[in-house]
Amino acid sequence: MSAQQPANDRRTGGDVLVEVMRRHGITTAFGVVSIHNLPLVEAVDRDLTFVEMRHEAAAVNAADGYARASGNIGVALTSTGTGAGNAAGSMVEALTAGSRVLHITGQIESEYLAPGRPAPSRGVIHEFPRQPEMLAAVSAHSTTIVDAKDVAAELESAIAKIRTAPHGPASVEWPTDLQYLAAPESQRPVDPVGDTRTDLDETAIGHAADLLRNAQRPLIWLGGGAADAGDEITQLARRLGAGILTSNSGRGIVPESDELVIGNFATTPAVRELLADSDLLLAVGTHFRSNETASYSLKLPQTIVQVDIEPTTIGRVYPATAGIVGDAARVLDRIVENLPADHRSSSEWTDRVTEVRDRVRADLTAYIGGYAEICTAIRDALPARSVIARDVTIPSSQWGNRLLPILDRATNIFPLGGGIGQGLAMGIGAAHARPDVPTLVMVGDGGLAVHLGELASLAGADAHVIVLVFNDGGYGVLRNMQEKNGFRRSGVDLHTPRFDLLAASMDIRYQLVQGPGAIGDALAAAVAHTGPSFIEVDVEALDPAPGPFVPPVHVPTADKHEARS
Repeated sequence: MSAQQPANDRRTGGDVLVEVMRRHGITTAFGVVSIHNLPLVEAVDRDLTFVEMRHEAAAVNAADGYARASGNIGVALTSTGTGAGNAAGSMVEALTAGSRVLHITGQIESEYLAPGRPAPSRGVIHEFPRQPEMLAAVSAHSTTIVDAKDVAAELESAIAKIRTAPHGPASVEWPTDLQYLAAPESQRPVDPVGDTRTDLDETAIGHAADLLRNAQRPLIWLGGGAADAGDEITQLARRLGAGILTSNSGRGIVPESDELVIGNFATTPAVRELLADSDLLLAVGTHFRSNETASYSLKLPQTIVQVDIEPTTIGRVYPATAGIVGDAARVLDRIVENLPADHRSSSEWTDRVTEVRDRVRADLTAYIGGYAEICTAIRDALPARSVIARDVTIPSSQWGNRLLPILDRATNIFPLGGGIGQGLAMGIGAAHARPDVPTLVMVGDGGLAVHLGELASLAGADAHVIVLVFNDGGYGVLRNMQEKNGFRRSGVDLHTPRFDLLAASMDIRYQLVQGPGAIGDALAAAVAHTGPSFIEVDVEALDPAPGPFVPPVHVPTADKHEARS
């Protein structure tokens, strides 16, 4: 019997999972194998694709990246107790981003689960009595399987919740014995999920259309909630002559090659002036996050039309003149239908939008010095469908989140919650969603060290991922923040490994980039390689030297605090 041949042909809960995944076109799961998920891993590895990760947090990040890049559901398989706890931080990221992640975690055998948990622990190995509360806190939906016959129904229910807007991750806690005892032939029938869409408020839509029709200088602000409304937004922007601002997660909904797309530049002086002169803002699927509104100090037009699937978002940060609850594509389609057929925009306002778009890009290009060559080279080297997964690092925050053109929203992957170290695993997941094109991971030396072991996962998967590491010997963002605010330099200067030796130990192709003129050839070679590649950029050798980047974090002062007291 070969090592790949199963010891017996007994069907388990793993086969139920495989059948459910196949029904939904899900081909891949990411995880860390454990005694608490062994039947699941065996079945997925046998019949579909199982990608071995080294840490549970990375498994969830990879499933998250897969979901964002594919538009389907990403599946993560983890162990119970500590394993589920390891996954929790990355589930927070998926929850923050509204990502379609199905997290299946083990649990101790069902006979030892105390009824009405939590209860005092009886000391079962790997027991964590409050695991359900933890999963509920980091998931949009969570459940525990309590009967082997209910597995398919519970998984289908979780998937239905994930697919229902507003989207978010689901966690399914699955006791180990019920993984072995569940079988496809014994599952109870699954009730079909009906249409969960609600009727639109036609009065509110008519009011919004009236406001838009009378606007002379309109702007549109897109967040992640507008992801599926690109065509409708493009049509409406053309009719209105409206400039398009975006949050970071709204980038690429309308390709940033479009001359009406100003992008993620709302807090720049030029766009502040444009906002001051605008007479209407149409906000679609955005929460107006603090880092994108200068801690809510950004002034917006008095007339705001806000569209969101989540009712509590309407008017929560800025007062809405007209608010419409519903799916963005449906709402915008109805608004367009309510506009006069001959409604056309002012060419003078459209020209100003384009001028501001060009100006903010030129200003940032000049400020970032030698980074500008890298930014241009990335876009030139990568196909439009290539995912650009960006960790939290200066090149990402300073120009990757703004200047680097995003042409397809699904290629714009980054930690929305701002947690460092998640970019590499997200990129691994994205690469499995789009294996026909290379995936680029932008990461700093500090962020890469958080999950350095996932380089082994990348090497083992042999995915076409280009890891572009910007090495400044520590946490450069925090160094800049400490220096600007007069803080003591603490905790930011890290011991950095020899990345050439590290890559060699993983059999990953490596290249060092120092100074101008080298990045284009390095990226071209990595694109042609088809397997994993590692490119290290010596930040100290950038020429011209970039201007410093300081994160937009509010640091309170005593005098201002006393004035509020």
